[in-house]
This record gives sequence, C-alpha cells and structure tokens, in this order.
Amino acid sequence: MSLKAEMRRLRELDWRELDIKEAGIWPWSLQLVLCLLLLGITFAGMHWYLAGPAKEELEQVRSQEAQLIRDYRSKAAQAANLEAMREQMGVLEARMDTLREMLPSGAEVPALIDNITETALENQLAIDYIRLRGTAAREHYVEQPFDIQVRGDYHRIASFLAGVAGLPRIVTLHDMTLTPEGSNGQDLRLSMLARTYSYRQREEGGS
Repeated sequence: MSLKAEMRRLRELDWRELDIKEAGIWPWSLQLVLCLLLLGITFAGMHWYLAGPAKEELEQVRSQEAQLIRDYRSKAAQAANLEAMREQMGVLEARMDTLREMLPSGAEVPALIDNITETALENQLAIDYIRLRGTAAREHYVEQPFDIQVRGDYHRIASFLAGVAGLPRIVTLHDMTLTPEGSNGQDLRLSMLARTYSYRQREEGGS
C-alpha cells in the first residue's frame, strides 16, 4: 500500500468509531504510532522504576566517595607527620611533668610555709603572720591561698619577694600593699595574698 493511500485512510478515519478490539484492522501507520507511544511509555516507566533509584544511589555513592577521599588525604597527612607529632607530644609531656613537680601536694604545703618563713628570716624581716585560708577546688587543680604580713625596710622586702618567687614550688603573689611602719620612715609593712596550687589528679591518686 502506498504512502498516499495510507494518508488518505488516516484522513478519512472516524476517530470516534475506533475500537481497541479492532486494532488489527486499523491503518498500519496508526498501529505504528501507537506501538511507538506504548514503547515510549514502557521505557519511561522502567526508567522511573529502575533507573531512578539507581541514579539516586549513585549520587550518594559519589558523595561518600568524595568524603572518603578527603578523610584519606587528612589521615595520610597525619601519618606523614606522625613522628614529628610524637616528638612534640614527648616534649609537652616532659614540660607538664616538670610543672607538676613544681606544684606541692597537700602534705607539702606546711613545708612550703616553712620555706617562706625561712626566706623572711634570712632577710631579717619581722613576721606578723603567715596564715592559711581554706582551699578552693578548680577543674584541674586545688588552690591553696594564704595571707602573709611581714615588716622591714624596702630592700629586705624586695629581696624577700624575689626569694619567694624563686622557690622550687609555684607560688603566686597578689594584692600586695606597703604601708609605713614606725617613726624612722624606713620600715614598711607588707601585706599580701599568696597562692600555691596542687594538681588534682595526683591528689586523688594518692588518697
């Protein structure tokens, strides 16, 4: 059958009288169009049902791949610097050990008070009092404050303060006040708050 005749059949076709049961006698061009349309719908449905989830899963895998590559590069850089990091950690731990040794334990605080007293006497100062206050617990250490009041001339007080700062245990000095003492104009009274510190982990481990 020629193409002209087929086109004429399509023009003369009454679309309202088409019956799916008689599809076998429809014009072949109409049958071809319907087959192509049905095939297209079938492929679209298969793509939506099968390829859609697979595509979404592929995107997730690609995203995970990018994250894994970043993690690998980060860990590779850490591995390359591992030896240097270990050396730095060793240096830091040694410094921490040194600083911890400078912190007196609770049992060593009386000996520290004795050292401060000896320092004051060596500088020929009169001691009014060295009086402990209550301890204050911090996150990593215990703070032990105590009040100090001594009397003497300016140079001896300065030497005393330098001696306290040079003690092998850590002592910090706060709220220092100097007031004239006596009538000669040379003696002074030094009042101050001092603090020392104990490392909490060592305290708890030793108890």
